[in-house]
Amino acid sequence: MKNFGFGCMRLPLIDGEVDYPQFCEMIDRFLAEGFTYFDTAHGYIGGKSEIAIRECLAKRYPRESYILTDKLTHPYFEKEEDIRPFFESQLEACGVEYFDYYLIHCVTSENYDKYMRCRAFEIIQELKNEGKVKKIGMSFHDTPEFLDQVLSEHPELDVVQIQFNYVDYDDPKVESWGCYQVCEKYNKPVIIMEPVKGGLLINLPDEGKAVLDALGGGSYASYAIRYAASFPQVFMVLSGMSNTEQMEDNLSYMKEFAPLSEAEFDAVAKVREILKSQDNIACTACRYCVEGCPKQIPIPGLFSCYNTQKRYQDWDGKKSYEARTREAGKASDCIACGKCEKVCPQHLPIRERMKEIAGMFE
Repeated sequence: MKNFGFGCMRLPLIDGEVDYPQFCEMIDRFLAEGFTYFDTAHGYIGGKSEIAIRECLAKRYPRESYILTDKLTHPYFEKEEDIRPFFESQLEACGVEYFDYYLIHCVTSENYDKYMRCRAFEIIQELKNEGKVKKIGMSFHDTPEFLDQVLSEHPELDVVQIQFNYVDYDDPKVESWGCYQVCEKYNKPVIIMEPVKGGLLINLPDEGKAVLDALGGGSYASYAIRYAASFPQVFMVLSGMSNTEQMEDNLSYMKEFAPLSEAEFDAVAKVREILKSQDNIACTACRYCVEGCPKQIPIPGLFSCYNTQKRYQDWDGKKSYEARTREAGKASDCIACGKCEKVCPQHLPIRERMKEIAGMFE
């Protein structure tokens, strides 16, 4: 199995709906180059990701020709008895009879008690024993110390999915390197999510672009994805490709993967320091914060306005801000309920940032 996977959280869209013809084309290219791993979850694109998997992949290819990962996400069940019906609904949505990998989704110290109370770990082990799942694991968003606790309590897990990229490597809010080392300690194969940090490592400041351009070849995404794939415990790196061009770029350097050279490692370390010196909001646009917002504030979109205004001081960000909030909540509408911060994988101080954004644009 090759070490590059298709993350299905950011699929091509037309007017908010998945562009099935383009997604089919991307799947065909992906499989033709020998890549087989697809990753989805029920919450991706408001439930549309799983359906797109069924229509564009499961109905068009034999089941043994691809590897499919889905996840058990805590907002979609309240008690133990809800988990199996939810799981069966995911199989139906994806159009398959089993999942190759099934992960407990976005484990944190805040939701761990719920997973434990509802026997989530025991149930996914039962599903594995019954042949409905081949391997089990979790995706994780918390500290290395807490990851150590969870893995010590659940040695049955086969894999761990973590956020890992060259910026979050030593970021105290994410601690990618520390989490990676814990996986290494327990000898758990690692799946990497957010290797380009939601596109932030593509849209680099000019100073950062110059560092990578001096290497003499390769897209900005290529250095980020190859970086993540260069660590020995990593067996899969996911990329959320939203158009054919992104896929073609990724395939060009991952079909015959080569780890970063020493010079390339040095270059991305320089870019890391450049990015750390900026006052940007490190949002990956996962949109977990949007669904529960009582004021329907498009938080990632407002963060994007903020970051662009910071980077390009003469850019008229107010027009973009007004367009994004015309039929949605504004930053000043925030009631500081904190629901967004509880689900943010990046642990961003969203409520404080809303005040800054309101001051900047309103």
